[in-house]
Amino acid sequence: NLMREKKVAVAISKGIGFLRRQPRDWKVTLTRSSLRTFVYKTIFPYQSIYAMGLGATATQLGIINTAGMGIAGLFGPFIGWLIDRIGTKRIYLIGIGLLAFSYLIYGVAQSWTILIAAMVVFWLGDTTSGHTCSTVCANSLSSQDRATGMSFCETLAAGLLGIVGPIVGASVVTSFGGVNVEGIRPLFFISLFITLGTFFLVLTQLSNQRWKSSSERKPSFFRDITQVFKQGKNLKRWIIIASVGGLPMGMVFPFIQVFAHEIKGADQYILGAIVAGSALTPLVLGIPLGRLADKIGRKKVLYLTSPLFWISNLMLIWAPNSGFLIVSGILQGFFIVSMTVAGAMTVELVPPEHMGRWLGVLRFFRLLLAACVAYLAGAIWDHLGPHYIFLISIGLDIFIRIPLLVGMPETLGLRVGEKQRSKGETLH
Repeated sequence: NLMREKKVAVAISKGIGFLRRQPRDWKVTLTRSSLRTFVYKTIFPYQSIYAMGLGATATQLGIINTAGMGIAGLFGPFIGWLIDRIGTKRIYLIGIGLLAFSYLIYGVAQSWTILIAAMVVFWLGDTTSGHTCSTVCANSLSSQDRATGMSFCETLAAGLLGIVGPIVGASVVTSFGGVNVEGIRPLFFISLFITLGTFFLVLTQLSNQRWKSSSERKPSFFRDITQVFKQGKNLKRWIIIASVGGLPMGMVFPFIQVFAHEIKGADQYILGAIVAGSALTPLVLGIPLGRLADKIGRKKVLYLTSPLFWISNLMLIWAPNSGFLIVSGILQGFFIVSMTVAGAMTVELVPPEHMGRWLGVLRFFRLLLAACVAYLAGAIWDHLGPHYIFLISIGLDIFIRIPLLVGMPETLGLRVGEKQRSKGETLH
């Protein structure tokens, strides 16, 4: 018992030390990201069901997601360019403001067609704020802390608050009449008020820091984007890897709750438990796996976590009862963990002053591809069968992403330009 208490004390001491040595901006964006995830996890179990309750078919649900992700993807490179040129704070606030507006549109919507506008605004806001958040996070953390810091963010956000969110959501839905349009609608107004709170947090607490190269020339959008590929390493291969790795965001996750509700008969409590279960994994294993990635390399951890997400999809398809659905949800959490570790690889491929542009280019390809498969997933659901969505997603990961990842160099300690940060950049 004494040894165990000492180990716990050492772990707590290391955690406190880790937090103390991180800059204020990272702590602010950690708090904002955590509250954003709480909001998202509150509404996520019911977002697609809400659209279908307003009259959308699975194909039309795909169209809603396609419109949102496609338009947000087109703006990605421009948003990244602006972040590199004018700093993070103003772009961050625009993104959060758009998120708040999207929840207002959701809350007052009376038909599924209105949700197209809501989803476009949502994805523009989420992409813009998330892009800025990622830039601040990537450039604030040192190489030896990067995967741990990003995992800490996911542990607090996707983990702890990700468990609380679905519980709150299920309670609200139950209080207002169950899994139907009027029972779900209040969640969007709650999300609106919390998002406005995060707007004022960033407005009052975040600096407008930007990372500028000493050799920076007059702004030119296309030249600046080209410069990213000249100085980065293995970027084209990583674009394909990351784009295929992000396909579940458009192909799988919009349909998980609908599948569980319509095909498996899950009620609001089981739907909430599935999402809470997916948050349990990063809560318990996020930081340990982040530390492991900082020690043995990013790729090895990705090889470990990816198959567990495949298994979650198979369990969802074949689940004979609600218990298996919840276990499937727990295994879904490994997608969050693997995306966090892959995120550490992403930011280590370019110098800090190119981070906004690089993340923008990557989001462009990821969201456009996800937008295409979101529409196809809806058509597959209506014309081929719901379970094929999940099987095709697994196949794409196994036969495209993993073989490309094998040929990708390990990025631990690589961080392009990190050794020159003190010489080649100035902070404003």
